[in-house]
Amino acid sequence: MKFSRYFQELMLAYKAELDDLRSDSEGKDVMRHRLKEKREQLSFLLPMMASNPEMLAPAFHDAFLFMNPLNFEALASKEANKLPSWKSLSGAVKLEPWAEKMAQMVLAEEAGDTFMVTAACLEYLSRSHHTRASAVSSAEDDAEEQDHDGDADLHENGDLDGNYGRHGRDDGDDGDDVDLEEAGADWLAEQGFDRKD
Repeated sequence: MKFSRYFQELMLAYKAELDDLRSDSEGKDVMRHRLKEKREQLSFLLPMMASNPEMLAPAFHDAFLFMNPLNFEALASKEANKLPSWKSLSGAVKLEPWAEKMAQMVLAEEAGDTFMVTAACLEYLSRSHHTRASAVSSAEDDAEEQDHDGDADLHENGDLDGNYGRHGRDDGDDGDDVDLEEAGADWLAEQGFDRKD
């Protein structure tokens, strides 16, 4: 997916903002509590809507239901001044009932339309990033597991030249025992030991 400069910069800022909200200084998960605070403070944050949308967007975290994700794939490549109206996306995205009142407050502002489209797109990108990251991680784990399985097969079945028996060791069933004993006896004799009869 190709990102516009607008969404490339905002996505990093939005992710950082969500990460800050996620846990406190002791590492405890406080995201639900902090999101609630953010939603309660929305009216005070409205003046930052145009300059720092990433500060308000977390208030709409988990507020969107994406009906047509492909629309948002395309939106991510657009600059702010090229974004469609919020109303035009009514078939592509819906709001959770609890977020309706917040959306009305935002849409009453001059920059509200652009902000709502931006917030929805940031939320979509955030979710799809986690999905893609999980898919990539899962694929890497599968590949690693296959490599490991391949190594296990190699150890169990012998090297590529077939130098081991079926169970990864020389069973001695191929008639080489006598030759090994004789070679061992010869070597000991060469070292000055008496040969056993």
